[in-house]
Amino acid sequence: MGKDCKTCTDASCPVKNPNQGFSKEEIEDRQLIAKKLCEIENKIIVLSGKGGVGKSTVAVNLAAGLSKRKKNVGILDIDIHGPSIPRLLNLRNINLEVENNMIKPVIAMDGLKAFSPGFLLKDDTEAFIWRGPLKMGAIKQFLRDVDWGCLDYLIIDSPPGTGDEPLSAVQLIRNATGAIIVTTPQAVAMSAVRRSITFCEKVNLPVIGIVENMSSFFCPNCSSESVLFKGNAGKILSEETNIPLLSQIPFEPSVAIDGDAGITVDIDLDSPVSRSFRNLTEYIIQMVEGKE
Repeated sequence: MGKDCKTCTDASCPVKNPNQGFSKEEIEDRQLIAKKLCEIENKIIVLSGKGGVGKSTVAVNLAAGLSKRKKNVGILDIDIHGPSIPRLLNLRNINLEVENNMIKPVIAMDGLKAFSPGFLLKDDTEAFIWRGPLKMGAIKQFLRDVDWGCLDYLIIDSPPGTGDEPLSAVQLIRNATGAIIVTTPQAVAMSAVRRSITFCEKVNLPVIGIVENMSSFFCPNCSSESVLFKGNAGKILSEETNIPLLSQIPFEPSVAIDGDAGITVDIDLDSPVSRSFRNLTEYIIQMVEGKE
């Protein structure tokens, strides 16, 4: 799990090749980040071009599913202006610990490590009113100063769109495993997600696959399936781009209720939504193992 500088052969790494046109301070920061991230085997960024598609719910439940499969997992929330991870993991009113000048991530269920800018806010009414350079600096600090240790996976929950936060993450995280792009079935979501795919192409970030959230509704009484939103964005995008459609996650009211209470989906249950997240989790594990 992970690498170290003694065994690494990547000549483009800023540790081995520091003269890359940056200031001395920037080079030192990038070297520290590169050393820390080498201890993390897979870095997966969860993106969406549109808000309200359940991207944070997908990120949290993927991280929780991987933890349930005995993987060492961290989740990093880089949604500076709308952090959701503290509520979704029931990690509120947190007092962060600092040890040897490093911030300790907060431990959730199954050993899942978490860090969010929400941990730095006094309460839910506070807000970060920051522009680009401040956001870039914060994300750099989350990667450099949080003691993630050795991980199998770091899931990065990015805010909607293709702005400062996802761009900063891609620039700072060298050799990311790739992106998971979240959509809902409607045409308006499909248009926004196309822009996320273009973003990934322009910044050379591989796209692992597409997740279609809220794809249908299963009645809890009769188990019949109903379409909530007209459209088939996940399948259409997959066919257009040749990017795998990893999972179609149904709408289930209990997921929203449990999310508000900080309870994640149990991927070992036999419900439609549990099966969908189980399929997503197992696909990611199989993809990684297939590289080894």
